[in-house]
Amino acid sequence: MAAVLAVKELFDRLNVSPLITTEPWLAVDLSTVPPAAVDEAAMTLLAERTQVIIGVLPEAPTEAAVSLARACTVTLSAQPLAERQIVAVHDITTALRALTTAVHASPVAAISLSRLLRLQSRLPVRDALVAESALYSVLLAGGEFTSWLESRRGRRPQETADPVEVKLETRTLRITLSRPARRNAFNAAMREALCDALAVAAGDPSLRVELRGGGPDFCAGGDLDEFGTSLDPASAHLLRTARSAGLALHRVADRTTAYLQGNCIGAGIELPAFAGRVVARPDVRIRLPELSMGLIPGAGGTVSLTRRIGPWRTAWLALTGATLTASEALGWGLVDEVRP
Repeated sequence: MAAVLAVKELFDRLNVSPLITTEPWLAVDLSTVPPAAVDEAAMTLLAERTQVIIGVLPEAPTEAAVSLARACTVTLSAQPLAERQIVAVHDITTALRALTTAVHASPVAAISLSRLLRLQSRLPVRDALVAESALYSVLLAGGEFTSWLESRRGRRPQETADPVEVKLETRTLRITLSRPARRNAFNAAMREALCDALAVAAGDPSLRVELRGGGPDFCAGGDLDEFGTSLDPASAHLLRTARSAGLALHRVADRTTAYLQGNCIGAGIELPAFAGRVVARPDVRIRLPELSMGLIPGAGGTVSLTRRIGPWRTAWLALTGATLTASEALGWGLVDEVRP
């Protein structure tokens, strides 16, 4: 197992070491936290580390340990617990290895994600989306993404069919992502069409909205053939914030139901998580793969998922790229119903 610091050793180190460190992660044993150790100053010192902070709870936690877990990026437990700052895993050693391996592979993106997630639940949705987009653009210009991009093979030609189908039936606007040959990969054309369709709903408060994906998958994430094709990261940031499908969904969330099936990867879960109600088929598979590319979720996931499952479980999904099943998503509150 990766080295796990005892709490006293952690606080001793926090009081004498600089915030910037050469180690991208820090694992902390929270199982023996004395209540006196948990105060605002201690939590602030822990939260301000320029590292991914991994809490470890091998046994059932004390109230003090659960409180301190809120200052961690994510906390692992061998026991199923309701608190959103804690992720229950089958084997802590395996889970810790998955986290530290991912952080070592993309340390800049991982630490950037950890720090961003601390902000997102406190910001209004619009501001949080701007913060996510700005950091995403910074990482587009970074070395980790550049290395991933250089490993990509040639791009496939884009199809010409409409990427989104829109139908109005009895005061219900039915929006269907329609690139089934590409597993509904989310590209610029789909974003524009989705924003246009949602603008219709925003202009008519009497409309209900249903969001679906055509074919076996709801959406397999961003179209990799478009990654790295923007003129420059700054212009890409302005475009993402001016035409944000996530913000458009948020504006009509109370009237929107998203229906998920198959793969819901990256944008395929980040966007529907804005909907007021999310219904999943039992075959749903949810994953956030962006960190492996040197990026963070960039379709609104640091905003939508944190509001449904908290920043800690969002961090687990984004850092590890782990797959979440429909039943697990229901237990976390990422979806509201599972039905065939």
